[in-house]
Amino acid sequence: MLLENLRKQVLDAALNLIKYRLVTLTGGNVSGRDPETGLVAITPSGMEYEGLTPEDIVVLDLNGNIVEGKWKPSVDTKFHIYIYKNRRDINSVIHTHSTFASCFAALNEEIPCVVTTLANEVGGSVPVARYTPVGTDEMGPAILEVIGDKRACLLANHGVVAVGPDVRHALVAAVMLEDAAKVYFAARCIGKPIELPESEVIKAKELFLYKYGQK
Repeated sequence: MLLENLRKQVLDAALNLIKYRLVTLTGGNVSGRDPETGLVAITPSGMEYEGLTPEDIVVLDLNGNIVEGKWKPSVDTKFHIYIYKNRRDINSVIHTHSTFASCFAALNEEIPCVVTTLANEVGGSVPVARYTPVGTDEMGPAILEVIGDKRACLLANHGVVAVGPDVRHALVAAVMLEDAAKVYFAARCIGKPIELPESEVIKAKELFLYKYGQK
């Protein structure tokens, strides 16, 4: 099976989206790019993740052509491919409709960095990409217009995109964004959250990237 390990990673991340309640039913999608071949493994369209096997993950080239797989790829394939073509540092893209982050997407309002956890993997405040219709050529450019060096952005009136140098990092960014969005939502209900100064955002990000864990 072509790209067996990457396909397993993509499926595992998709199952974790259910575990962490970032999607429901067949919502959202996950992809990963193999840096050596440039091929992309992506979840199939409209299929519940719990019933999938690694063979069900579709392998594409960077023109969106199916290289291996029996199913149609995600309807959001175009924006995944666009990101990979234009950002060599990104090797995974995850799209969710996580509830609290999507509240701010519905408001077309960025999520400021009011907790250090948002600085850690996401890299600070979360910008909003302009609204674009689902499945169109416009989504990829809209995402890259705002995401910069962050690992997530909101999609206006839609949901969330998280990215990373590999599937694991993109998943962590998606999970940590939703946790931070919950905190910001609750804090807004109580009062006015205080945004972290940029110097503290940088410190929190560097601590997480270079000192946290068993590196």
